Amino acid sequence: MLTPLSNYTMLKQTILLISSFVINLLGQSQEIRARLTVNVNKDKIPTTVDRKIFQTLQAGLTNFINNRKWTNDAFQPNEKIQCNFLLSINDVVGTNEYRATLTIQAARPAYNSTYQCPLINYMDETIVFRYVEFQPIEFNENRVQGNDPMVANLTAVFAYWVYIILGFDYDSFSLRGGDPYFIKAQNIVNNAPESSAISGWKNYENQRNRYWLAENINNNRFALFHDAIYLYYRNGMDLLFENEEEARNGVLNCLNYLSTINKENPNSMIMQFFFQGRSNEFVKIFSKAKKDVKDRALNHLLKLDVTNARIYNDLK
Repeated sequence: MLTPLSNYTMLKQTILLISSFVINLLGQSQEIRARLTVNVNKDKIPTTVDRKIFQTLQAGLTNFINNRKWTNDAFQPNEKIQCNFLLSINDVVGTNEYRATLTIQAARPAYNSTYQCPLINYMDETIVFRYVEFQPIEFNENRVQGNDPMVANLTAVFAYWVYIILGFDYDSFSLRGGDPYFIKAQNIVNNAPESSAISGWKNYENQRNRYWLAENINNNRFALFHDAIYLYYRNGMDLLFENEEEARNGVLNCLNYLSTINKENPNSMIMQFFFQGRSNEFVKIFSKAKKDVKDRALNHLLKLDVTNARIYNDLK
């Protein structure tokens, strides 16, 4: 019997070998291929701050994400998860201390195609950190807070999002395959750096932060969400270029599951997170569907993703 991990590995290798033409066999590679950009708000960051600091930070964070071994699995270069991180420096809050937002995007290929299915598209708006040029960019799972919480917060945030990305990627290939990485993200939340300036890690701060995403995705109340993710990708997007009707049924079943979750847990963080940046993809999936399928999908989408109701009206 295949274990969830071996099942994940076999499925992912099948999909990625077909969608890639070049395979580099020169050893085992890390799991993430991230393009990371540090952008400086010229109107908010004084000219007295040397811009070269942020170039050094960008190089250090890129090396941290792309060259760290995040799992125990072997990833060939063509299997790496494609990600984009945009760290926008918006304010100076102290000596070598900055406030920023982080935009995270990740995708994985649909079976037998070059189409990249979005996994994550989200902006984390609550990041503060201390950085001195050339300081080591380090992260220790067993000591998330490090020696200085303001220094440690930067790598804690990035490590958290890498594990969330890995969790969604593994879940999309194998049912509950992402659990180990969601648990690692939860561990970072539980041991996150603490300071009066740091936010995003606590349940009482607001209902849309890193705490609530990790809480929801690890909570048994949202167990059906993992089934929905698997249905969306394996029974939906991975079939779209071979059997459109069957693929639409898979995505529609995903929406049925999500509707059940939403009824039991209205206004949850995980639902808002899932629909971020997916509205156009849903419209493309169902635009050519039979009327009854299109109507059922529209009914779900208008209730689940109210923010994008205007976009979904194209399905009427």
